[in-house]
Amino acid sequence: MPVETVEKCRIDKWLWAIRCYKTRSAASEAATSGKVKVDGQAVKASYMVTVGKTVAVRKGVVTYTYKVLGLIEKRVGAAVAREHYEDLTPPEELDKLKMDSLLPAAFRERGTGRPTKKERRDIDKFNRN
Repeated sequence: MPVETVEKCRIDKWLWAIRCYKTRSAASEAATSGKVKVDGQAVKASYMVTVGKTVAVRKGVVTYTYKVLGLIEKRVGAAVAREHYEDLTPPEELDKLKMDSLLPAAFRERGTGRPTKKERRDIDKFNRN
């Protein structure tokens, strides 16, 4: 079954279709909150993306970078989705995932409140070493 391609597509639909976000509403919320940038500019969820643009998506502590190779509006399988983008994420960004899993308390998402007592102990232990 061939995938329908279009000339322009909403950024939230595209991010959802390539499986960057589990839901379209999550992709829309990320774009609205400034976590999605196209060619260095923060965009709204209704931004119409075209082929050849560079999209940066911040998820947690990691910023993923994709080059748009094709536009799709419907969610497809992972193998088909990979044909529509090129992953340009530098290895240094992916290393942050390893650090985040080792020390989850050291990297706190802004606005999550004060650390718990256990998280505070982990931060103190990390700072001593």
